[in-house]
Amino acid sequence: MFHLLKNSLYVFLGACSFGILSTIVKLAYSKGFLFREVMISQFATGWLILLILMLLFSRRKVSLKQVVKLAGVGLCTCLTGVFYYLSLQSIPASIAVVLLFQFTWMGVVIEAIVKRSMPDKPTLISVTILFIGTILAGGLLGADHLQLNLKGTLLGLAAAFMMALFVFFSGRVETKLPPITRSFFMSCGGMTLLTILFTPKVFLEVSPTGGLWIFGLVLGTFGVVLPVLLFALGAPNISTGLATILGAGELPVAVMVSMLILNEYVTGLQWLGILIILLGIAYPQIAAARNKTVQQI
Repeated sequence: MFHLLKNSLYVFLGACSFGILSTIVKLAYSKGFLFREVMISQFATGWLILLILMLLFSRRKVSLKQVVKLAGVGLCTCLTGVFYYLSLQSIPASIAVVLLFQFTWMGVVIEAIVKRSMPDKPTLISVTILFIGTILAGGLLGADHLQLNLKGTLLGLAAAFMMALFVFFSGRVETKLPPITRSFFMSCGGMTLLTILFTPKVFLEVSPTGGLWIFGLVLGTFGVVLPVLLFALGAPNISTGLATILGAGELPVAVMVSMLILNEYVTGLQWLGILIILLGIAYPQIAAARNKTVQQI
């Protein structure tokens, strides 16, 4: 049981680190930095930190096949950010975050397809609780009007799907390699994609001056290093369904950080949604402990 809780905590903390990003991105935009500058600074800084960590603590020979597979997992992380940030350009943040959090049930469906079996009852109950909590915490209820845009909606759902794939593959691809080594080569995938998207010329033109390096350091640490490393530590040792459920920890952190740093108003319904999300995250652990107790009796 302790082993399960420890690895669940790793994944939960990795998801919580993702929750800090939206507030930092908003601050960067308010300082006049562009989408490409924010994305490049985030992944370049994260890649550099992981490179240093790998050279210091985890030198390990890796085959080209392993590098390609891990880089593919990193593409999922990068595309999650790209799709999500682009969706924010055409739909409200409250809708975008609810769309992103559809990755919880998507991850459960992916696992069910791969295993060719239905999810267990605690997982289905937990996903239902999380969906209700996300609607409340995202601020959809009580909103004056909802602005739906097909392009933005599809981008938000694409971000959710990429997130679900990242969680799934984090627990399955080259799990025998040291977590730092895995994390570094995953970050290589994100760096490669951004270089292609923005072209090497644009990539090299981004300057860390003017305070961008500060945003890059925070975004790289909490958006690349910590989540990828923590998922690499915990996800291989728990089910994909549980990992996606724990990933919902991102939203409560995002709401609370925006309140503390940006002074954004959080309604009573949003606080209720946060509590419901935390209940949904805890439910599988509670159910597992209850079943273990019943079996011992």
